[in-house]
Amino acid sequence: MTEKILPIVALSGGDPAGIGPELCMKAALSDEVTSICRPLIYCDPAVLQDHVDVIELDIEIDDYSDIAQIDWRSPGVKCLGLDLFGVQKFHMGEINADNGRASVACGAAAIKAAVAGEVFAVVAAPQTEKSIHLAGIEFDGYPSFVARQTGLPPEDVYLMVCFDNYRIAHTTLHSSVRHSIDLITEERVKHIIQSVNETLKKIGIGHPRILVSGLNPHASEGGLFGTEEAEIIEPAIAAMRDDGILVEGPIAADLMLHEDGFDAFIVMLHDQGHIPTKLLAKHRTAGLSIGSSILFSSVAHGSAHDIAGLGIAEPTAVIESVRRLVGPLTRAP
Repeated sequence: MTEKILPIVALSGGDPAGIGPELCMKAALSDEVTSICRPLIYCDPAVLQDHVDVIELDIEIDDYSDIAQIDWRSPGVKCLGLDLFGVQKFHMGEINADNGRASVACGAAAIKAAVAGEVFAVVAAPQTEKSIHLAGIEFDGYPSFVARQTGLPPEDVYLMVCFDNYRIAHTTLHSSVRHSIDLITEERVKHIIQSVNETLKKIGIGHPRILVSGLNPHASEGGLFGTEEAEIIEPAIAAMRDDGILVEGPIAADLMLHEDGFDAFIVMLHDQGHIPTKLLAKHRTAGLSIGSSILFSSVAHGSAHDIAGLGIAEPTAVIESVRRLVGPLTRAP
């Protein structure tokens, strides 16, 4: 009987000054991760070793410069070694431009590998936006970062937050409510429905069912509270249904999560998705960036400089992110 070859998942180290490297190493050693994929950390091996030494972890780092040369049977966590600091000294727990550049370099290298088909998916550890901005790098979240790295307009990659059995994709994200309303067009709604459907299929859901929210209170209640549902959202849903996608709506956003039997929900505005998510799943959400050619997920918590180097960081969110991307594919039929 042929042994099943597990997919490679890139773990981007995130902000080297925070808990990202520790999380990646702990996740890479977790049975929950190694049973469904081959984890590969994208980071500077010297940074990983600094974290190991400070925390006094019993971890061996297996460093490579070429994925094709990796011996997956050898002990230790596998690292695709990046030279992030050159002759500069690495400072753990600090907000600075060097650490900002390093965190972006980890993500960019992992995404490049995914685009080339060398890894199946990318899971990114937390970054620190202030450090990235100090480095003079444009960054307003992972979805737009993934878009730029894969050659797409920033607005064409969407955030889908995931927790428990829920997946909530956002038609608009980090823009004012006034500007967001301008962004909500029939073409955009069709595009996010298509993106959600394709992503769910990539992670192993054969026939996804999707529910779309309205924009206005009560999904406009037949035009009493606005026309966007009738003029934009309903035609988009109908067009995607004609293309064979199992999509329904629009439904009032405040009733949406009461509906059973759906694999994903789509909301129009940031707060329509984030408020219920943060109420129901304060510390256990993963964020998928969808709409590009790659599978990309990130954790929904920060880089926690205050506990970097203490050895107490929990890799739960990283493990959950990996499971959401790869788990459905590796389940027994």
